[in-house]
Amino acid sequence: MCNKCKGNFYITTPIYYPSAKLHIGHSYCTVATDAMARFKRLQGYNVMFLTGTDEHGQKIEDKAKEAGVTPKQYVDNIVEGPGGVLDLWKLMNISNDRFIRTTDDYHVEAIQKIFKKMYDNGDIYKGTYKGKYCKPCESFWTESQLIDGKCPDCGREVQDAEEEAYFFRLSKYADRVRDLLENTDYLEPRSRVNEMVNNFIKPGLEDLCVSRTSFTWGVPVDFDPGHVVYVWIDALFNYMTALGFENQAHNDLAEFWPADVHFVGKEIVRFHSIIWPAMLMSLDLPLPKKVFGHGWLNFNGEKMSKSRGNVVDPYVLAEHFGVDALRFFLLRTFPFGSDGNFTNEMLISTINVDLANDLGNLVSRTIAMAQKYFGEHLPAEQLSNPEMDDELVNLVATLRDRYEEQMEHFAFQNALAEIFKVISRANKYIDENAPWALAKDEANKPRLAKVLYNLLESIRVCAGLLLPFMPATSEEIMKRLGNPASDWDSLIGFGLLNPEVAAVAGPALFPRIDMEKELAVLEELSAQAKEPEEDPLPEPLPEITFDAFEKVEMTVVKVLACEAVKKSKKLLKFTLNDGSKEPRQILSGIAEFYKPEELVGKTLVAVTNLAPRKMMGQISSGMLLSAERGEKLNLIMLDDSVPAGSRLV
Repeated sequence: MCNKCKGNFYITTPIYYPSAKLHIGHSYCTVATDAMARFKRLQGYNVMFLTGTDEHGQKIEDKAKEAGVTPKQYVDNIVEGPGGVLDLWKLMNISNDRFIRTTDDYHVEAIQKIFKKMYDNGDIYKGTYKGKYCKPCESFWTESQLIDGKCPDCGREVQDAEEEAYFFRLSKYADRVRDLLENTDYLEPRSRVNEMVNNFIKPGLEDLCVSRTSFTWGVPVDFDPGHVVYVWIDALFNYMTALGFENQAHNDLAEFWPADVHFVGKEIVRFHSIIWPAMLMSLDLPLPKKVFGHGWLNFNGEKMSKSRGNVVDPYVLAEHFGVDALRFFLLRTFPFGSDGNFTNEMLISTINVDLANDLGNLVSRTIAMAQKYFGEHLPAEQLSNPEMDDELVNLVATLRDRYEEQMEHFAFQNALAEIFKVISRANKYIDENAPWALAKDEANKPRLAKVLYNLLESIRVCAGLLLPFMPATSEEIMKRLGNPASDWDSLIGFGLLNPEVAAVAGPALFPRIDMEKELAVLEELSAQAKEPEEDPLPEPLPEITFDAFEKVEMTVVKVLACEAVKKSKKLLKFTLNDGSKEPRQILSGIAEFYKPEELVGKTLVAVTNLAPRKMMGQISSGMLLSAERGEKLNLIMLDDSVPAGSRLV
């Protein structure tokens, strides 16, 4: 560490499950973590910013099997392939210092050693697991923890699980963990503490199942073949293995551990605030200084989720609005500890008001006036007017302290609000001083020079403090100011900018967006990208009478022709013989599971008295019956001897 550094700072995001469809919600936590890391670097800290991917578990194994590839091939494609995790972080200008994958050899080696240590000290023991398991969340639950019989985190169905397993003595550490939560600031915001204590600790912490034998894609328990380590032990210790704990790949554990803060989504606070400290206590290791559980980024009031069909594509948004505008919106609009409701209207409005009208307008017209009235340089002779200048000057001079206080509390929204108070005041300062009027009289040139200097200095300080949020924009503004000092020490006070500053004009930083036009474009892109889906599986319906059932007409049909539907990855168009004189057309979302040519001649079953509906611009008259298993659909096929037009009774 250099003598000028203030110290070390270690910040992490959770390592992400490799999702085949990334959305803006995936970026939210990582952009916030990046802003905090850049802020600490700006302050002069030696920063380690870690992110990565959590690649083991049953759901990965199942998805790989469905895709016909190995689990490693499946995760490699999502992490390193086009449009994958690494591409998204590059797109969003994420400045992580290290990236860990739980399939990395050094991490696997370390997890085996960690598991064995907890086994040897008596905190892991063998038994039989019998209970409820949520595969999407990789979470074990007791009956009392379920909500309406479903996973309390994601709301999906859970399954009964019974298998030989190892258990971690989580109950042994219940009192110590409760004391940690209630009597320290280990977990923030404070509302998360109440959730953890009331929902999990007070009802009684049960020992945690920490191995599985029903699948193989995980870190093997090296002393007991057939067992793989529970993914949350595997995932949580990444924060230490990435620094060299129990491995030789890295050697900066002493430098950076304990972590200064883990940023995590509220849905995984339980793992980070209860299970994680308990396991560290088991190994007598230092605990991280803080876990901060941020809220969800919702879309029109619902959590973003591929299964809900409300995914917002960060690539589309970045292409249309710019990466910095997107980063700014995420942290300007939503308090980091609370849920935020994303809408395209709100995004465009924020860009137009804050970035185009306020920041962009301030930079553009100030530099344009400096060039118009003084050419290459402002003159050294400038005339202050305390009555008109002091409010802006004092606001700028004290901005860094107000901003710093908010950033230290992870209140990104408030830190940006402090910057935009100055930007708003600077725009008002232009109107108050009317540089265009001063320019009409040569005698007013010293005063005009001072007005423009005050504006340029205000812009410099604001641009320097915007760097954690909008790094490319901050750099561009500094270029237009002649690349003045923008280190931490230069951003306090007022007057560091060279009085003879040479400002250079450029294109608008953030052109105004036509709201109506852009929304129409986004809606069209969304319609093109969204694959038409069958209605989601409903909850079990009430019993119906036999008379009601008889109203459903199920008819045997023969496939005369079958072809893919243009611009759809999911739909196939069937031309069917239903026993009548005219062929029947039905569209069915099974293109992922069948090739059109292999279905010609097959005998299927269709509901033929459904009202026709339009899909991708084509009429579908009925519905083919299929069975669902996991995420795979299987058409109901009959023996070819059954004639078309026969009715199921």
